[in-house]
Amino acid sequence: MKLIEVTTAHHKREFLDMAVRLYKSDPNWIRPLDKDVEGVFDPRTNKYFANGEAARWLLYDEQNVCVGRVAAFINRRSEKKKTTSGGMGFFECVNDQTAANLLFNQCLEWLKERGMECMDGPINFGDRDRWWGCLVEGFDPPVYCMNYNRPYYHELFEGYGFETYFEQYCYSLRTDVKLEPHFYERAEILDRNPDYEAIKIDSKNLEKYAHDFVEIYNKAWVRHDEGAKMIKFAVAMKILKSVKPILVEDLMWFVYYKNEPVAFWLNLPEINQIVKHLNGKFGWWQKLKFWYLLKTGYCTKFYGIIFGVVPEHQGKGVDSYMIVHGAAKILEHTNFTNLELTWIGDFNPKMNRIARSLGTERSRKLITYRKMFAPGVHVERLKSI
Repeated sequence: MKLIEVTTAHHKREFLDMAVRLYKSDPNWIRPLDKDVEGVFDPRTNKYFANGEAARWLLYDEQNVCVGRVAAFINRRSEKKKTTSGGMGFFECVNDQTAANLLFNQCLEWLKERGMECMDGPINFGDRDRWWGCLVEGFDPPVYCMNYNRPYYHELFEGYGFETYFEQYCYSLRTDVKLEPHFYERAEILDRNPDYEAIKIDSKNLEKYAHDFVEIYNKAWVRHDEGAKMIKFAVAMKILKSVKPILVEDLMWFVYYKNEPVAFWLNLPEINQIVKHLNGKFGWWQKLKFWYLLKTGYCTKFYGIIFGVVPEHQGKGVDSYMIVHGAAKILEHTNFTNLELTWIGDFNPKMNRIARSLGTERSRKLITYRKMFAPGVHVERLKSI
């Protein structure tokens, strides 16, 4: 077997096509858009290159058939004082431990040369909301930009010596399922308090909601040194503008207390239901097809991207108040029938309890692995928030 670094247009094409061949017989795999994968490795589109670097490789067998691929990357801004960690991801491989070991070893040596002490994977050279974790339960069609892999992948990771760093859980719920009684009881209490107000987003006034998002996010989420980072208004505005074309106002909710933002529950249509029909392409014809299906209500599933309540209003029923009001509008004004929540790490037990309290079922489990480079050193699980 031989490893070749991805450096040419032909290599880049093979990096994409290798996965297509591997999953050809898997009806649940949805081919990602080529531009989404290639964008990760393009310094013009990926901000992480400003403080990091990435490389990727293809593995060929004796018949010169590509049987694996992988990428390694460093985000120097995320390096910790205790452990200097690099990342690996976009791993695809036939069911062969020797082949997998060659790919993992290539990443390990590349990261070692750059002073890393361990590697996490499979992860993204970017934010955690994309391409993060090895799927071990729930091999259903993935949501947009979520990792999907063969069931044997976790054996390849663990066979190489990766250990669990943290587990990730997704939850699903039908929109017509009645919430537990305590949700309505707690929501009713806040309904009687005129200081609280639940408001859906106004797509014509995104600047206001970007400011409110920043205020809530930086209070509610930036509490863990290996988790969320402070977000600035410019970043929040860029995010809202990027999702505006697919934004459905009834799916995005804010709560205010005396006109101050205290909570949000933000969801988007699950567009992988459409992406699966585009065969990885997004040219003018695919764009027309995408927008036609989106605007005609083809998506029946929506995806919970983030949920948060500022600390001073936690435990007061704000979460119930927001969910009850939002769910009523979603049922009344849209044709969405299913919700899937973005993954929640096992290091966040409070959010997992909230998700389960909605009456959800666990739909997926993923694992983020870590491999220590020093002999005899074991992984310490990510501490709970």
